[in-house]
Amino acid sequence: MPDKRLPKVELPKDVRLDTIAVREGLPPSAWGENSEALFLTSSFVQPDAASAAARFANEEEAFIYSRFSNPTVTMFERRLAALEGTQACIAAASGMGAILLMGLGLLKAGDHVICSQSVFGATIMLLGREFAKFGVETSFVSQTNVAEWRRALKSNTKLLFAESPTNPLTEVCDIRALSAIAKEAGALLAVDNCFCSPALQRPVQYGADIVIHSGTKYLDGQGRVIAGALCASEKLVEEKFVPVMRSAGMSLSPFNAWVVLKGLETLSIRMQAQSARALQLASWLEEQDGVERVYYPGLKSHPQHELAMAQQSGSGAAVVSFIVDGAKKGGATLARKNAFHVIDSTRVCSITANLGDPKTTITAPRMGA
Repeated sequence: MPDKRLPKVELPKDVRLDTIAVREGLPPSAWGENSEALFLTSSFVQPDAASAAARFANEEEAFIYSRFSNPTVTMFERRLAALEGTQACIAAASGMGAILLMGLGLLKAGDHVICSQSVFGATIMLLGREFAKFGVETSFVSQTNVAEWRRALKSNTKLLFAESPTNPLTEVCDIRALSAIAKEAGALLAVDNCFCSPALQRPVQYGADIVIHSGTKYLDGQGRVIAGALCASEKLVEEKFVPVMRSAGMSLSPFNAWVVLKGLETLSIRMQAQSARALQLASWLEEQDGVERVYYPGLKSHPQHELAMAQQSGSGAAVVSFIVDGAKKGGATLARKNAFHVIDSTRVCSITANLGDPKTTITAPRMGA
């Protein structure tokens, strides 16, 4: 009986992550290209009517239509899944698109979500405002207080959602503890791993069921494209997320997938270098008279420093946040004035909301996207 699944790259079981980052995906085409091919096509020709029918019915794995199946996108999905240590991955047009895909795949009217109150603002709006329109309730709790997560549980809780570290105050959650709470309740734990990437942190090792990415950030690494992804078990991806993708079409373009594939090749070395620079900057900021507080998990002054070092491969990652002098005492108006003064006084930083770029960027949280 012929194999109905797509071919795989055969790598040694003990291969390093750095090798996975440049080798995992699909085998080369008949032309033997060494760099991954970019398949810019909307659809794929089928050999005969019977094969076409079987493939459209999802009875045979093949490339059909680039809204939900494309070789370049599949290469990205396989590579990111291997890096995160999950069975499967599904790509999306953006990080927020990935979260939307997750919600549409898992939630229905009457369900309940528990979410960290410290996650990215757009995530709070999506869960707390948009999904609420369709009868999904979300409780927002402290990122770091495990007891609050447990107290928020309800009989209809289906999903726990956290970022670690958070944007922008770099709060770190105890992934293992939240996983235990989710499993006790029969719920799933989703962790946004955007700030660390699999180069520093693999949430499934601590019990997460779903890992979320904005590939726009460190996965691409050069501020070029928008991309997103969900990494999870094959069952979740195939049964919950793929059907939504086929219908809703929040698809990652092949070109953007190809760009992020190239970014993954240098992910580890970039994260190490950027994290080292971030620690230098955070340490320097702590010594400045004009700074009230620095938020960086790599500093011993960070409330979750030890947890971060354990979960994040001994690294604080590459985002530093700080409060300028007078911001807490002078109220919102003075805080905004002081923050904007610092931003406008920098000489080589890019004033932009995106992170993960090799260029140093700077922004105030309320200027973000």
